[in-house]
Amino acid sequence: MDLVPLLTSSQGIVLGVVIILLLLVALCIFVIFYKLVHITQAQGQSITFLDRFWESKRLDEIYQVAEKLKRSPIAAMFRAGYVELSKVKRSRGGGGQMGMEAQVSMHERAGDADNVERALARARLSENTKLENLLPFLATTGSAAPFIGLFGTVWGIMDAFLSIAAKGSAELGEVSQPIAEALVTTALALASAVPAVVAYNYFQRRLKVLNAEMTNFSSDFMNIVKRHFF
Repeated sequence: MDLVPLLTSSQGIVLGVVIILLLLVALCIFVIFYKLVHITQAQGQSITFLDRFWESKRLDEIYQVAEKLKRSPIAAMFRAGYVELSKVKRSRGGGGQMGMEAQVSMHERAGDADNVERALARARLSENTKLENLLPFLATTGSAAPFIGLFGTVWGIMDAFLSIAAKGSAELGEVSQPIAEALVTTALALASAVPAVVAYNYFQRRLKVLNAEMTNFSSDFMNIVKRHFF
């Protein structure tokens, strides 16, 4: 079955619906491949970073590794935490104090640890936003495309029956062509909606795994920081 003549012979509103659905199909293909590469790189580089993180004994060496892994959300969290920790260490600077001043210092240290933790949380939120970018488009396409296609089909069939009513009678060959053109919009709608829904659920599953790894890393990093610096 050759769909090209059916698509090119569409007219009026049905043609407009066909153009919209073709654009949705093309955009869905682009978004799916783009997010597949993006999330795959994020997971791969995160695994590489975590291996180096647990192997190395120095934070500055880990930071140099994290600088090279731009796609890893966990590496981005580490960079944010490391920068904030460096600021805290520079601000503390001086030697020990006694008495009430020492108690104040303990409160300051607790506040410094909170600053590092907030830096990690901000970085995590920022990375989640980047990872979820364009996914709402897939969800919207999956839910809206069938209705767009149904609108085109209903309009095309209605137009076909109005033409029959105007003539008073029509042969099957005269009716089948416009009805087939109308049904093409439903086929295009499913061609965009089904892959969009499947890809959206697949990417959401992979993002849940990444989010869990980011949460675990945040806890592990704060435990190390509190043990050695606060």
